[in-house]
Amino acid sequence: MSILDIKNLQVSYGGIQAVKGIDLHIEKGELVTLIGANGAGKTSTLRTLVGMEKKSGGSISFDGKDTAGTPVYNFVRQGLVMVPEGRGVFSKLTVAENLRMGGYHRNDEDGIKADIEHVFELFPRLKEREKQLAGTLSGGEQQMVAMGRAIVSKPKLLLLDEPSMGLAPLIVAKIFEIIRMVAEQGVTMLLVEQNARLALEVSQRGYVMESGRITMSGNAQDLLNDDRVRNAYLGE
Repeated sequence: MSILDIKNLQVSYGGIQAVKGIDLHIEKGELVTLIGANGAGKTSTLRTLVGMEKKSGGSISFDGKDTAGTPVYNFVRQGLVMVPEGRGVFSKLTVAENLRMGGYHRNDEDGIKADIEHVFELFPRLKEREKQLAGTLSGGEQQMVAMGRAIVSKPKLLLLDEPSMGLAPLIVAKIFEIIRMVAEQGVTMLLVEQNARLALEVSQRGYVMESGRITMSGNAQDLLNDDRVRNAYLGE
């Protein structure tokens, strides 16, 4: 069953159409990636899914319901959670306080504590720094905080926007290892990522976006082996 169904989605900024009528769906339990060059419309798509941008046409159905008219603050409550590009941690709060913010809409205190402990198991470095202000962490550690906070929010669908951006190769490898582990635990994910190879290697399916349109889609392994993808995105 599809948890996300996008039909003919269009997004415009003034006279510029950033997303030009795309169709995309995600089944429960899938890890799907959306790849494409800078300016292709990937981030605009994600921001529209969580109500941060207004669509100019088309429909978005999440968990069987049309999302039109849903206030931005209600998406997390409904289980649609985004880790934004640039991480967006609360810099003046500690690591532990940032993680607790992920559970602000929950009222099961024991469950929140258990999920924070689970995040510390995934990211032992955060356990070492749980009392440290998030603004003093490295970029990679802040990405871990942002992902951990999202996990504590108990997402039905987790949107990841460029999780590897600006990070050292060793940290990128660790982040993708965690993405794979979280997916294996049953969290459904839509991953937007410029590192096409890593994104396709952890995903089951993929979409290629160019100039606001979906130009290719299919099994992730098939896309990895496609000459057009290899030439355009894999540097081959």
